[in-house]
Amino acid sequence: MDSSLNNALKRAKQKQMIKMIMTTIIVVLILLPILYKTGNYFAAKSSTRLHERLFLHNEIAEPNIQIDSQVTSNSSMFGGNIITNRSKNINGYLVQWSTLTSSYDWIRINIDHNELTPGFYWTDKEFYEYDKQTKNKVATFYHPSIQEYYDGVQNELGEISQMDNYVAEVAISFDKPYSLQEIQAKIPDNLNIVWLYMTSPISDESNGPAGMPVYGFDPSGSPKEAYDRFIDALEEYDADGSNETIREYLKVNKNKEMTEVKILGIMLTGQTENFKTLENQDFIRGASVGTTAEIVPYIKPEK
Repeated sequence: MDSSLNNALKRAKQKQMIKMIMTTIIVVLILLPILYKTGNYFAAKSSTRLHERLFLHNEIAEPNIQIDSQVTSNSSMFGGNIITNRSKNINGYLVQWSTLTSSYDWIRINIDHNELTPGFYWTDKEFYEYDKQTKNKVATFYHPSIQEYYDGVQNELGEISQMDNYVAEVAISFDKPYSLQEIQAKIPDNLNIVWLYMTSPISDESNGPAGMPVYGFDPSGSPKEAYDRFIDALEEYDADGSNETIREYLKVNKNKEMTEVKILGIMLTGQTENFKTLENQDFIRGASVGTTAEIVPYIKPEK
C-alpha cells in the first residue's frame, strides 16, 4: 500500500514538473519576441537621439568641420555605436579629421568627447592644440574678454603668408565684437569666410581656458537664414537650460536680427599668400593657423 502511494505521489510530482516546464517554455516563447521588440524600440529611440545630438553639436560647435557619413555600428536590442566620419574643407581641399565612435543603450547616449576634445602639445618653447587622430593643428579662437592665455595670444599671419603653394584655415579673433557688415568690409574677397565665432565660456582663470568649446555657425548661402538655424539649434541643444554659456547668449541675442548681433571672430580659408593683406591689421587680436594642405595641379582651390 505504501509503495503504491509513493509511486502515485512520484507520478503526480513528475506530471506537475512537466506542466511547470511546459508552462515556462510557453511563457518564454511568448515573452522573447515581446522583449526583443521592446529592446529594439528603446535602442532605436536612443540611436535616433544620438544621431540628432551629433548633428546638432557639429552644427553649432565644430568650426569648419563637416560630417561625411554617420552610420550605426554593432547594433543590438541592447544598444550599439554610431560612427561619425568627418573632414575639413580647406579652400576646396578635403582633409581628414578625427572619426567619432559614440555609444548608446536603452537609457543613455554617450558622445565621443575624448575625440572632440583636442590634444595638447606643450613644451618650454611651444604650446598648441591638435586633433588626436590626424595630429593636425587645431586653430584656436581667443575671446576678447579674456586678457591672458597660457601661451599668450598668437598671431601667425606672418608665418602662414610666407608658405608657398599651400591652402590653409586660420582662426581670426577680433580685438572687440563686430557686426557681419563690418567684417565683410575688412576681409579681402580672395579669402573664404567659413565659420563665425559667436560665443564661448569665459573662465575665471587668469590665463584663460584651453580646450573649451566655441559656438558659432557657417554663414554660407544666406547669413540671416544660417543665423536663424543657429539660434534654433542652440535652443534644441540646450533644451534643459543647463549650459550657462548658451543660456546667456540666447538671453541677449535670441530676438535680434543677424545685422544686430556681434561676432567675436571668424574662420577663414584660402591660399596662404592671400593672408598677407591681413598682417598688422588693428582689428585682429589673434590669428591661429589650423590645417594646411599643399596645392596640387589636379585640384583647383576655390579662391
